[in-house]
Amino acid sequence: MSAWIAFWKKEWMELVRSGKFFILMLVSALFGIMNPAIAKLTPWLMEAMSESLQESGIQVGEVTVDALTSWAQFYKNMPMALIVAVLIFCGIFTQEYQKGTLILVLTKGMSRRKVYGVKALTCLLWWSLYFWMSYGITWLYSGYYWDNGTVSNILTTAALFWVFGVWVFCLIVFFSTLCFETSGVLAGTGMLLLVSYIAGIFPKVQDYLPTKLLECQALLTESAASADFLPALLVTVAMTTAAGVTGMFAFDKKKF
Repeated sequence: MSAWIAFWKKEWMELVRSGKFFILMLVSALFGIMNPAIAKLTPWLMEAMSESLQESGIQVGEVTVDALTSWAQFYKNMPMALIVAVLIFCGIFTQEYQKGTLILVLTKGMSRRKVYGVKALTCLLWWSLYFWMSYGITWLYSGYYWDNGTVSNILTTAALFWVFGVWVFCLIVFFSTLCFETSGVLAGTGMLLLVSYIAGIFPKVQDYLPTKLLECQALLTESAASADFLPALLVTVAMTTAAGVTGMFAFDKKKF
């Protein structure tokens, strides 16, 4: 247990010392503030640009913004925020391989499964903190300027996107047990995401794909029902579990 706690502390302290902690918190806060800020500034920007747009033959009417505008901006920005988090954490295993530090940890009696579990849990906890912090800031500012009560399914929509992010991070952990290079981890994760996007072209399978969860924004306007995302949610949870378990066995047999 003491070795497990020591390794856990090492992971978190390394994030702080490397500056990744501050980068993540800054990016999360910026995205959280940016969503309501863009919504709030939209009427002013359109008014400032109205004359030049009219000269181009484009008529600009009155622009009305509300909490829905802010939340729509949130889901436009979150894929980019997820990419930033992926780039920061994609080397969580591979950097240890290259430095040879995992061999030292394992020779001191720490089991491979505990190492794998700490690494995986670190990724998921950081993604959760990162995502829900940004969500909380957007929720506070949107409620301050407008009324969040006018927007439907705010928490359900956020939970679906969070699950999608959990799947992506589990892919990172899984491919980290197979690849020695960060580029391989990114390539494997990107390949599965691309396959999911391409498969979404086919109507018979699109409702069962993890990328279906990215359409969760439709719940905010009730143009879709929560039940519409249940098949994709169940498949994503199953794929996440499979990736986690398979990665654990792969790491057991990995040669450093």
